[in-house]
Amino acid sequence: MPAAANRDPGAGQTDLAVIDDPRIASALLDPVRAQLLTSLAEPGSATTVAARLGLTRQQANYHLRALENAGLVELVELRPRRGLTERVVRATARGYVVSPVVLGGLAADPEGIEKLSARYLIAVASRAIRDVAGLIGAATAAHKQLPTLTMDTDLRLASAADRAAFTTELAEAVRSVVSRYHDETAPDGRWHRLVLAAYPTPPKEAS
Repeated sequence: MPAAANRDPGAGQTDLAVIDDPRIASALLDPVRAQLLTSLAEPGSATTVAARLGLTRQQANYHLRALENAGLVELVELRPRRGLTERVVRATARGYVVSPVVLGGLAADPEGIEKLSARYLIAVASRAIRDVAGLIGAATAAHKQLPTLTMDTDLRLASAADRAAFTTELAEAVRSVVSRYHDETAPDGRWHRLVLAAYPTPPKEAS
């Protein structure tokens, strides 16, 4: 049975799994199977998820088998029920991300996109998912930790003038820090990719 990308088989439910296999992505993106997977954040059986989603037990069992074969759900226990053995399963992760790797040559590439556009931000974010997911897989296989840094915050800017001033000051601060620590000739140094992004908070999330 294949395992969902960047996840150790039998490791139990993880917080996030990145899918980089087109066949697994296809199973994940099927509307019915996506609903089943959502309902299996907590363990359930074909009988219980069928009742939740208005499916027959046979329909639920068919889709659950496809999800299990794709490594998106895992067996939790075998439970006796009315003279039969019921399979209780659970989603392998609480959340999933489909890597741009699935798209092959169609995946977004920042090269050639106007750097001041929102499309460029999306392309860079797409590249980050692809890169970091691949690095996680390599680090997991080597039983090593992957060194990363993530900063995520919200701020409220009073005006367009303040936004411009903030952008200028932040850029200068980043240049200053980078200039102090960047050493292109360090024999044992390791290149890192630094990405800074800002965009308006989506309306539903704004307070």
